[in-house]
Amino acid sequence: MKPAAIAFDDARHTLGVAEMDATHRAFVTLAAALAEADNATFPTLYGELLAHTREHFAAEDARMRATRFPAIGEHLNEHQRVLGELTAFNRSVQAGRLQLARAYVRESLPGWFDLHLATMDAALAAHLRRVGATA
Repeated sequence: MKPAAIAFDDARHTLGVAEMDATHRAFVTLAAALAEADNATFPTLYGELLAHTREHFAAEDARMRATRFPAIGEHLNEHQRVLGELTAFNRSVQAGRLQLARAYVRESLPGWFDLHLATMDAALAAHLRRVGATA
């Protein structure tokens, strides 16, 4: 059975914090393009997804620190774990070995995104709204 492709679903994925929602839409757009990319374009798109994810996580991390988000430790650890996985796969991608990175993007990333957004990011968005830091 083929896993579901990654797609942004307004009803499930919109958190009500404009910056987070825009960043998540961009992440999903990149991940979806990467999942369908041919071998020639995969390395470039993978690099774009990696760079986007670094910036995405750095921005969230900064907001968590600035607003003293109570669950910051767990959330930071999850960002570090996923960024570590993406970075490790990037070494293989740059060496022309695409199979494992392709499988990660197609099979692991969609489920991780849904769960992370529904739990950790939803809690962060609620916190940001509570402290008035949604602008």
